[in-house]
Amino acid sequence: MATKEKRGTTEPGPAWRAWGRALLGGAVMAVALGTGNALGEALVRALDLDGYPAQLLPAALVSALAVPVVLALRTGRPGSGRPLGLGTPASAAHGFARGLAVTTVCAALVLGGGTAAGWVRWSGPDPAALVSFLAGNALVAVLLEALPEETTLRGYAWASLRDRFGGVLSALGTTLVFLLVPAVSTVVQAGVAQAVGVDAPPMGVAPAGQDPVAYPVLLSVFGLTLIAARTAPGRAPLWAAIGTHVAFLSVNRVVFEGGRRDAGWSAHVSPVRAAILELGYLAATAAVFTGARLLASRGRAPASGPRTAVSGPRVRAAAAWLRPVLPSGPRATASGGRRVQPSAATTYSVGVWAGGGSGLVPPVRVLSRASAPLPGAGSRGRPGTAARRNPGTRRR
Repeated sequence: MATKEKRGTTEPGPAWRAWGRALLGGAVMAVALGTGNALGEALVRALDLDGYPAQLLPAALVSALAVPVVLALRTGRPGSGRPLGLGTPASAAHGFARGLAVTTVCAALVLGGGTAAGWVRWSGPDPAALVSFLAGNALVAVLLEALPEETTLRGYAWASLRDRFGGVLSALGTTLVFLLVPAVSTVVQAGVAQAVGVDAPPMGVAPAGQDPVAYPVLLSVFGLTLIAARTAPGRAPLWAAIGTHVAFLSVNRVVFEGGRRDAGWSAHVSPVRAAILELGYLAATAAVFTGARLLASRGRAPASGPRTAVSGPRVRAAAAWLRPVLPSGPRATASGGRRVQPSAATTYSVGVWAGGGSGLVPPVRVLSRASAPLPGAGSRGRPGTAARRNPGTRRR
């Protein structure tokens, strides 16, 4: 079944095509990650770089290889139902800060509970070293992992599946593609490294030093959390996922790897308890984003009957903290019909970033039978003619 456009709606294409596009997004990320790391290592050696520049160069290469390809793929489909979710450049900082804040607060609460329970013992903090590490790590994390992975996976792959399937299947499918990326990238990196004459890490489903069973489990929960961030209400939802990604990497590298990375602060915790704490704050983060989406959906839903004086204020009070990021627009028509309109999270397509225009998704007006115009309402005759007609007069 081919994709058809009619009056602002898009009929889904065949399932195999949606899965093919999702896998293509994962392949772009895997190739960019493996190639960027291998070529980056070769350039670091050729330029005799050391320290932070040696980390930054491969990261920049990964983003430079992945992001433009995905932007071209998505903007090349004018009939695509959903944009990547990058929003406008002005809203990117707000979305990034939202993801960063929610994840950091959830991590602080869960790790604070673990500390109170005696699971975590902290080293003495070095504020200057900690701030320096967080700033440097954030830039590398954005370029190497967060920006390219979110754009290719929670952006292109998820949108491709969501054009065809429901939310649950799209989330699970995107997470499955996410699990395939690390293994495929090691194969790509090994091939490119051999071609350019540098060493490459061993191929496998998990990075060196990671448990081959625990790593996929953690990656699955992490992937679903990123889907929750990407589908939460607000402008630039993909940047909310990017902020969540950066916060997760920063917290883990400080708390669980701070001593090895000279982060200025670290914690001592057993591997089992560390896994429980990681999964715990990821679950809390996903719950916050999911709850925000449910509240926003409830607040936007048209009333099926008379609005009570109790439910309306409760919904508005519960969602008050989301007011700055909730999509705005007409809720319902006065006649009882609904105006189906994309939320502010998906109003702007990736064309804004690629220079191809806003690519607004046109609204579709859905009228119920009760809201259909009465006969003669659209007549161009004198106003009130039907009202003044004698009820007893028979029409000929």
